[in-house]
Amino acid sequence: MFKKFRTYPRLSACIRGKIWFLILVFTSMTDASGQDGYAAQRKAMVETIAALARETQSETKRGALDKRVLAAMEKVPRHRFVPDDVAPLAYANRPLPIGNGQTISQPFIVALMTDLLDLKPADRVLEIGTGCGYQAAVLGELAREVYTIEIVEPLAKESATRLAALGYRNVSARSGDGYQGWAAHAPFDAIIVTAGAPAVPPALIEQLKPGGKLVIPVGPQWSGQQLLVIEKNADGGTTTRNLLAVRFVPLTREKQ
Repeated sequence: MFKKFRTYPRLSACIRGKIWFLILVFTSMTDASGQDGYAAQRKAMVETIAALARETQSETKRGALDKRVLAAMEKVPRHRFVPDDVAPLAYANRPLPIGNGQTISQPFIVALMTDLLDLKPADRVLEIGTGCGYQAAVLGELAREVYTIEIVEPLAKESATRLAALGYRNVSARSGDGYQGWAAHAPFDAIIVTAGAPAVPPALIEQLKPGGKLVIPVGPQWSGQQLLVIEKNADGGTTTRNLLAVRFVPLTREKQ
């Protein structure tokens, strides 16, 4: 089961206080554009993400995130991917429950992992662990084709319906074992995994194009996990960077 839980860097007390002030204020506000009432909250969320990126640049080596990634984060309606009872907290930098024992990942981690893929508009992307479909929607704003796999069948069906309703015609979702990837649509320019694996699944390396990047958390669930960025070389070998200490629940697979 792809139950998602993230740890993330601590903000300074000053920034933390500002964020919660903005959340409290914006929760009761209505979007002046009249579109969905959450535009101001999305903007505040993106400001939080940008601040965290600056605070963690010594670890991530990113500093400022790609403007295209931040624009996608500001556009995708995160409140549409969570239950109504937690929608007022949709743009807080925290995971939220989405049912089936699962959570939606915190926005900073979504933005960072997306940024690490270095996506181009013509790219084809594979996501392992669809959840509610939020990460897939962000990817759909940045890439030509997105393929996403979820092992929990009810979540896979719900996310596929939700993504279609929101107009993401370039995102294809199905239920299945993420360890096997999605060979029918390989090779991929980028692959992202949203649960912690004990080791990198070989099928994902095989399905990655030369020059492509795989972003995946690897290691034991409760200690020693690292967010890895793996780039496939022209000769089929790989170059790996250990980026950031994280904590994810396990990447599970179908029983053999």
